[in-house]
Amino acid sequence: MVAQQHGQQHLDVEAVGLGVLAAAADLDAGRVHPQRGVIMESKTVDPNAVQALNPSQWVRLIMAYLFIPLILLVCGWDFGWWQAWVFSLLIVAAGIGGRIWAERKHPGLLAERASSEKGLDVKPWDKVLAPLMAVSLSFPLVIVAGLDHRFGWSPVFPTWLIIIGFTLIALGYTCAVWALAENRFFSGVVRIQTDRGHVVCDSGPYRIVRHPGYAGNVLPLPGLALALSSIWTLIPAAVALIIVVIRTALEDRTLQEELPGYHDYARRVRYRLFPGIY
Repeated sequence: MVAQQHGQQHLDVEAVGLGVLAAAADLDAGRVHPQRGVIMESKTVDPNAVQALNPSQWVRLIMAYLFIPLILLVCGWDFGWWQAWVFSLLIVAAGIGGRIWAERKHPGLLAERASSEKGLDVKPWDKVLAPLMAVSLSFPLVIVAGLDHRFGWSPVFPTWLIIIGFTLIALGYTCAVWALAENRFFSGVVRIQTDRGHVVCDSGPYRIVRHPGYAGNVLPLPGLALALSSIWTLIPAAVALIIVVIRTALEDRTLQEELPGYHDYARRVRYRLFPGIY
């Protein structure tokens, strides 16, 4: 999603998980969603009418991000597994800390994300892909990695490979959080926010790729397999990647067809997820 002050748009998966962030992951597109490459800026929104998350919603958000590392540790059944604890710190810091930062920068953002999924203008295909992506970016990965560690299906990786894995995870989470904080219309579903004056935005990470939120969720996929020494985790990672690519393509097509100014933006920023690749 792009986030410029010339114009704005975008989406997100809260789970993501990382996205994963508990997916959350979370998603992205011009309000079509935060992580995808477009964002909308409202020129008529009343700052005094901004709605904030209530305490119970914050509790659910925090519990969701704590649940992911808990599942990993329980499946691994090794509370001295240092790699699991490092991953836990990364996902909690990105998932909870990143959302606190985004909410401080754009008050009401998280409440909008929490309520947007009920909108009647959400694309029908995204009602399936959004939750599917959120789940695929988190739970299957940590369940398989935990069981792999517990039963010793994969050999222990050398330290340098583990470090590369954690580097990919950290870079991915950083990119996803940056996209979320940059885009004040980072939503959890794909829709064109005509009610909020949706326009294209291309600042921050959106100057590099059109869907940085999604890109930030993709990098941790191979990173998890390396960091947690689990070859078998590559299987759910491949499934999650396919889902992300499909959703990115559909969201980008929606923006091309329905969001004024997106064609020009797409000509300037050629790649959807990774420069030189896709």
